[in-house]
Amino acid sequence: MGELDAVLARIDAEAPAALDRLFHLLRIRSISADPAYAAECQACADWHAADLASIGFEAQARSTAGHPIVVGHHRAGAGPSALFYGHYDVQPVDPLDLWEHDPFEPRIETRADGTKVIRARGAADDKGQLMTFVEACRAWKAVTGSLPIPVTILLEGEEESGGANLPGFLAANADELRADIGLICDTNMWDARTPAITTMLRGLVGEEFIVTAADRDLHSGFYGMAAANPNAIVARILADLRDSEGRVTLPSFYDGVPELDPALRAQWEALPFDPAAFLGTVGLSVPAGEKGRSVLEMTWSRPTCEVNGMGGGYQGEGFKTVIPSKSSAKVSFRLVFDQDPHKVREAFRAFVRARVPADCKVEFLDHGAGRAIRFPIDAPAFRQARQALSDEWGREAFFIGGGGSIPVTHMLKTSLGMDVILAGFGLEDDRIHSPNEKYDLDCFLKGTRSWARVLHALAS
Repeated sequence: MGELDAVLARIDAEAPAALDRLFHLLRIRSISADPAYAAECQACADWHAADLASIGFEAQARSTAGHPIVVGHHRAGAGPSALFYGHYDVQPVDPLDLWEHDPFEPRIETRADGTKVIRARGAADDKGQLMTFVEACRAWKAVTGSLPIPVTILLEGEEESGGANLPGFLAANADELRADIGLICDTNMWDARTPAITTMLRGLVGEEFIVTAADRDLHSGFYGMAAANPNAIVARILADLRDSEGRVTLPSFYDGVPELDPALRAQWEALPFDPAAFLGTVGLSVPAGEKGRSVLEMTWSRPTCEVNGMGGGYQGEGFKTVIPSKSSAKVSFRLVFDQDPHKVREAFRAFVRARVPADCKVEFLDHGAGRAIRFPIDAPAFRQARQALSDEWGREAFFIGGGGSIPVTHMLKTSLGMDVILAGFGLEDDRIHSPNEKYDLDCFLKGTRSWARVLHALAS
């Protein structure tokens, strides 16, 4: 039996112990957004540091101005070095009454189709995912006494609450953390049987604006049509953001957005994707974006403008005939390719100011910005990882785009100069950030085997 086969056999044999460790981790209420759980975030970081130390990593939970960041080094091994990133913090569990059981008491559930899933907050995002990599390292250490390549593990404790302290930490420790390739397990497979590597992620601009008209709420019978109504102003601004063809109307918004490479377009068109089924799962049927674009184009390689929240005036029970003094909206832009988030923000603010009456005022709140990122699918590490995943799952792994944004990927690229392999084992129905989050048991077990193969492949 070769080394890799022995490691895979070890993973299979130790699966119950690996689940016990994951369940212990899932019981820690590491909700980073709520200061009431700061002690549990510290406890979670300490647990990870001790666990990594137990398998031969030089590991510490390092203090930041917020929650700790765990760093573990295993410097032995030949071949290229790797930096693995994950996060141990989780989303709040609200609304609690929609959970079918205690979100921090994990359990195995057998579904109607016979598949088994792990139910708990953080099961998929990101504790179950990051532990696939740790368990792969544990198996390599148990079988061979080392890892195939030098590995550093970086576990953040504030990903779900903005990650304010990570950029400074990366900059201050760049020489220590820099590696030949980055690895992240916080993305999805193509489907439950087909692995995928995400090679494109969109950037993001988050903006909130507040329009103020009168110095107090007004009686709509006395002031209606005479006084400016902030709700109407905000509604008009939001309606103007997209034209009848679904295109965003901000000046120069599409600067830096090329047409999709024909070879990549052909790959995407060959994917077994059903737009009607994609929208049907959420009760819709008609694509609402740019006319003439496929759903995959719109969600992976085209920029977006979406209204995420809006409010003004009376919203309680019953009815109140009021013209509100203030109204607000929250708007996000997902960016692609070489769009400049700062130029998009400036264009948006100018767009809003031009539509606010002279006797009203507007203020803006910045909710973050980041560039889109792409990685080279023809680079050796990406080819090796793709083959390793294909070997494990018995299906060719796809290179796919991602509709969301993972800011750490851009940080690793710009601060540490490394490309990042985003190979996750989540599924679309994992309900991350929602009640009753789950992680398929097969994804956890085969995800661990997959990382064992990837480490072996990168060493070769």
